[in-house]
Amino acid sequence: MMYFDHSATTPVHPDVLALMNSIQSTIYGNPSSIHSLGRKARSIIENSRKQIAKAINAKPSQIVFTSGGTEANNQVFWSMIHQEKKHVLASSIEHPAVLQVLSKLSSFGIEHDLIPVNSKGEMSISRLDSKLLNNTGLVSVMLANNEVGTIQAIKNMVEMLRDKNIKVHTDAVQCLGKMPVDVKNLNVDFLSLSAHKFYGPKGIGILYFKNKKTMSPFMVGGGQESGLRAGTENIASIAGMGLASEIATTQFENHISHLRDLESQFKSGLSSFFQHAIFNGNQNNKLPGLLNISFPGFRSDILLAKLDRAGIAVSSGSACGAGDIKPSPVLSAMGLEDTINISTLRFSFGPTNTSREIDFLLSELQTNLSN
Repeated sequence: MMYFDHSATTPVHPDVLALMNSIQSTIYGNPSSIHSLGRKARSIIENSRKQIAKAINAKPSQIVFTSGGTEANNQVFWSMIHQEKKHVLASSIEHPAVLQVLSKLSSFGIEHDLIPVNSKGEMSISRLDSKLLNNTGLVSVMLANNEVGTIQAIKNMVEMLRDKNIKVHTDAVQCLGKMPVDVKNLNVDFLSLSAHKFYGPKGIGILYFKNKKTMSPFMVGGGQESGLRAGTENIASIAGMGLASEIATTQFENHISHLRDLESQFKSGLSSFFQHAIFNGNQNNKLPGLLNISFPGFRSDILLAKLDRAGIAVSSGSACGAGDIKPSPVLSAMGLEDTINISTLRFSFGPTNTSREIDFLLSELQTNLSN
């Protein structure tokens, strides 16, 4: 099958898979044990922590391993229960792992408001400023949206909030390997990543934190991860994430160039036979290789099924909403009317995609859009 759904998840890089298989078969000690097998396991974890820290320009001590982006986001918001300021602001196009958690926390005294975005999915600093309250303690805005790819001005937002004693969290799950991710440059307090978005394994992620004092454990038990995340560590997956982060940063320029070439070829080809296509998101400031396109008059679920029968995998929006043909909340928040909203597909390219595959995708689209 030709895979054009890398924003949903990525195939594990062969080198990452080989490393994980080796560790699974040879490194079986508990990393909390003091014998040599335990110490070997611990050294693998700490080496991975260093790799990930280097990839985002952090200190290893500022990295806590989680089961993925969802848990990382949850830990930030549940920590708010123990903070004095209990009002949170988030953009209206955040992932459900942000929005649903905030709704859940209302019964624990955490209040939140959503900041609207424009038709390109951009959140303005002035709109954020207008919604700040005296008890606002946290602002959470995605670095880049998972459905349309629009990149937010996080650094500018942090500068505006710098003197207001308000922490900033950014869900950067879609970003590593597709744009620079530098926590010192962004100056955020928290940042979430998930390995399966950059050719690592599923079920492992990290939360970066600037100051441990602002954190509370979400998983409680044996006190692993410096007391911030209990549970015996998943050594193989942690090692896989470390290597994947290293590969993502060392191959960054080539990867970006390849994605942009594929995107340019696809856009040019599509315009030659379907000029009514609507490209959602900011096309001048978005993640490379991610295209969210509406095809007026053609339902996305039908198009997706036809492409699937042709051996092509794409998405009809966020993968977390698979099987649900209701309008995308992200596109609705951007002002897209329902009839256009449900005619939208997301194409996200990867390093193994080829020019020939793009030609085949265009050919199948042309066939289905001419009926």
